[in-house]
Amino acid sequence: MSEETFDEAKTLVKSIVKDKGLQFPKSYIEDISNARIKHDLTDDELSKVIDKVQEAYERSFIQAGEAVGTVAAQSVGEPGTQMTMRTFHFAGVSELNVTLGLPRLIEIVDARKKIATPTMDIYLSGEIADGKDLAPNQDEEFVRKLANYIGKSTINDVIEDFNINYAEMEVEVKLNKSKIVDDKKLDYDDIISKMEKITKKVDVDKDDDSKFTLQPSKSSIRELRLLADKIRDTQISGLKGIGKVIIRKEEEYTLHTEGSNLKEILKIDGVDNRKTKTNDIYEIYTVLGIEAARNAIINEAVSTLENQGLSVDIRHIMLVADMMTSEGVVKSIGRHGIGGEKSSVLARAAFEETGKHLLRASIHGEIDKLTGVIENIIIGQPIPLGTGSVHVVMDEKYD
Repeated sequence: MSEETFDEAKTLVKSIVKDKGLQFPKSYIEDISNARIKHDLTDDELSKVIDKVQEAYERSFIQAGEAVGTVAAQSVGEPGTQMTMRTFHFAGVSELNVTLGLPRLIEIVDARKKIATPTMDIYLSGEIADGKDLAPNQDEEFVRKLANYIGKSTINDVIEDFNINYAEMEVEVKLNKSKIVDDKKLDYDDIISKMEKITKKVDVDKDDDSKFTLQPSKSSIRELRLLADKIRDTQISGLKGIGKVIIRKEEEYTLHTEGSNLKEILKIDGVDNRKTKTNDIYEIYTVLGIEAARNAIINEAVSTLENQGLSVDIRHIMLVADMMTSEGVVKSIGRHGIGGEKSSVLARAAFEETGKHLLRASIHGEIDKLTGVIENIIIGQPIPLGTGSVHVVMDEKYD
């Protein structure tokens, strides 16, 4: 029996499950099949395992009328009180700052469009668009060229000598040509054209084409200093929104960025579109859609909690993510999102801005059906959970 294949074991498990009249998720069938092969189970033992799994599966179901929202709020909120307030922490890459702990969890549930420290993990595939298998994930030259293409570089990064000549009212710049071409892997002619766009008065040294003399449009010290700052800050490479790029190699090369631009990164040949990720949930929503945003909320919340050594059942976090994305857009959990859009007037008023909600409801003549927990507590009725969820109606019959 030890030579039994996985497919054979899977077929047997499916038939036993069907004979017992059970319904298991696909993953359960595969796990039981693996257990059959690994532990060399007999048919009787396999049948007992399936019965035990069925018992555990039925116990995992939520009882009808359970206050899942309240339980989820408690389960996520209580560990949240134990999280640190350290906003920045070095997470594996010492050169990059990332928001962790409570501030990061607040960022996630607030559905912020602009997060404090957006970062990307860029993975490389083994192919480029023309189908050639160049294995860029192992090619150091390709990785460095890509890092220089997406990472922000300014003229200040490639300056060899810089001098402000107040007597002649001009800025003298000498570029490090080898650094541009060999280290940065950039086109030297593009940088010269960018230098010429800064000001119309540009002279190139005839003996050395890496020496430039630039003059401001107006002959004043203020304009000269502004020109000097403009030259240093002129960007010569990089994608919008991305700053520093760190290259790491463990099993393969990966790029870690300060800043995020998922849409443009996914267009680049040699980037693995399936594994590359960003921590900016709103950007994931705009580029990949609402389902991807839901998964991102779950993954980011779980990793944030685990980073603090806290364990929360993923189903509570999944419920939070479902609430935030159920209407096709990412909504925050607060007065500007889910909390402020409840159907019950009293539930909205109990959360925040009490007077505003009650006044608006009275003007519009809203009716509260009293179907939730909060509104029934406010007016002193049994809540519609547990015994309160059962209603006895007497049907009088007359002869």
